[in-house]
Amino acid sequence: MHKSNSAIERIKNHLAYKLGKVMIDFSHQRNNYKYGGGYIALFKKLYKIKKQHKKEQKIYQQTIQVFPQLKYPNLETCSDYEQALKYKFHLSYMLGEVLIQTFQNLHKGSMFKLAKNIKKANKEFKIFKEIFNNFAKLSPNIIKIISKNKQAFLKELPRIQNILKIHQDYQPILDNIFHNFNYFIQNFNLIEEWLLSNDFNEKYKKENHPYPSLLDPKKLNDEKEKINYKNIPAELAWEMNLPLPDNYEFVYPLFGLSGGGALSSFFQKCGLNMHYDFHRSFLKSYYLNYNLFKERHRNNILYYTEWGLNTLYREKFLSLFLKKVIILFLVRDPISRLKTAVNHHTNNPDKDVRLFNLSSDFNKILNCKKYGTSIVGKFANAPMIEYLNFWFFTDRWFLYNSLLSSIRNFEVFYIDMEEIKPAKAFDTMCDLANKFGFKKPTDKKFFEGVMNGDFLGILPFTLYIHSKDIDNVYSLMKSYENLSSLKDNDGIHLQITSTNLIEFYKQSKEYINFTKEFFDKPLKYENLGIFLKPQEFERLKQDSKLFDVTKRYLNNFIEALEERIDLEKAKLFKEKDVLNYLKENKELRVKLKNILDKELVHIKQHRPDIVASWKYYQEFEKMCKELDG
Repeated sequence: MHKSNSAIERIKNHLAYKLGKVMIDFSHQRNNYKYGGGYIALFKKLYKIKKQHKKEQKIYQQTIQVFPQLKYPNLETCSDYEQALKYKFHLSYMLGEVLIQTFQNLHKGSMFKLAKNIKKANKEFKIFKEIFNNFAKLSPNIIKIISKNKQAFLKELPRIQNILKIHQDYQPILDNIFHNFNYFIQNFNLIEEWLLSNDFNEKYKKENHPYPSLLDPKKLNDEKEKINYKNIPAELAWEMNLPLPDNYEFVYPLFGLSGGGALSSFFQKCGLNMHYDFHRSFLKSYYLNYNLFKERHRNNILYYTEWGLNTLYREKFLSLFLKKVIILFLVRDPISRLKTAVNHHTNNPDKDVRLFNLSSDFNKILNCKKYGTSIVGKFANAPMIEYLNFWFFTDRWFLYNSLLSSIRNFEVFYIDMEEIKPAKAFDTMCDLANKFGFKKPTDKKFFEGVMNGDFLGILPFTLYIHSKDIDNVYSLMKSYENLSSLKDNDGIHLQITSTNLIEFYKQSKEYINFTKEFFDKPLKYENLGIFLKPQEFERLKQDSKLFDVTKRYLNNFIEALEERIDLEKAKLFKEKDVLNYLKENKELRVKLKNILDKELVHIKQHRPDIVASWKYYQEFEKMCKELDG
């Protein structure tokens, strides 16, 4: 048995390598033989090696039947696999392959072609040796790449060499070619045309673009072309640096703490397509947007999450916006953003119950909101001003100017958060519809609602109504929770949420607002509602007793909810608290000042009116001038 974990030893033990080595030894010694006797000895030796190899293989197969744990691991899993690949390009291995093919095709007269094939193998050996010497600096994985495409590479070698020579000083496209070499070879004519075109030279090479596309984006956007976005999966498109399909209206990066959830729901209400997802992964953002754009031809938004701690693939993602893009920045007074940050909630990890029944204690359920602390994994019952320090571990919350420096061709459109508050939201969306050409809104009342606001971290809830609980409805006098009805499938789902959240989660066609059926007077929060599917509401109405106990439970629940909202609101910090904390913490203050001086350059130049309207930012600037000069 040979070294099973050594790919080099296993390749050198391959029949091809052993046969070829004998041939090379023979060629070095053949001058010692006369009258052909040497060739007879050669073929005897080759036959003996082949016979011995076959015997060894038989013993190996018998051994692993008895001791399967002795089976060799896949060659690719060996630690020296990549170093071992070069042995497949040794002359001994290549000559051995010729001999094996000859032995396998004796019935086809292969012996008559042996001399020709040996000559061909010698020629190919010299070609590969030269390629590896010349191309190793272009790609350190050249041997691994070519080993999978040996014959295809040889077939197109002169044209491949021409492309590599022309772009020898443009490493990003060389990396792309070798990284996707299978695809490059399989679609060589198409890619060659693109890489030798003026378009490629102007759009990528002259710009020294760090992520050049392996395919022509113009053709990719044309469904009449044989290869286009429709038939290329997102994962492969990313590997080949394909820019995102260009059928989107504008780019909408979400920075957080600025009303992004509300604006996103407004866009969806106006019929725009986007993937609203807090994934914080630029790779996933590419996949989601790519698949959206190639399926939907109109009214698309290129949305992604800019805030958070993840920066992996950010530069590449931003480099794959090829067309001139309009970037819509939703901005807000930085001090107000930090106020929202320090008040940031998290769901109670111990008591976050979103689905419950009529026997559930709603006072416990409503105790669902916790607040962040500077210690990861620790939560508080009320906001802590010291939590502000946590938000300065990274400067990624204010990357406005840094984002623009990463994109090559852009136009910026700024919206201040004040413009999407209830009093102005409808008019703002009408203005945006005129600018970007999407459908104007008509439901003015929807835009007067609040997406999160006072409900943030509390709503939504689902009450599961079942007749099994009709005699065990929760009350302060009697509290016996029994959740067994949640396992039954014949109950009724009632959602306690807001109009805007129902719209945001695309449930407005399925769930109808039946608030007036359960309450005799308007609720304190106009945007709060009770939502059911119409058919389920009719089922509930038919059972008058179940309807009555549900109504009573809901009235008590909403009363407790309103009290809980008032309680949580009283805990929150104001902008003045943030300013006072910064006043007492020089290190934090100076850090914020440096970040904002850098990141607000563009908006100060192009929308000084917005910056001037930021009351608390102006106070912060004044404070820094007085305290730090």
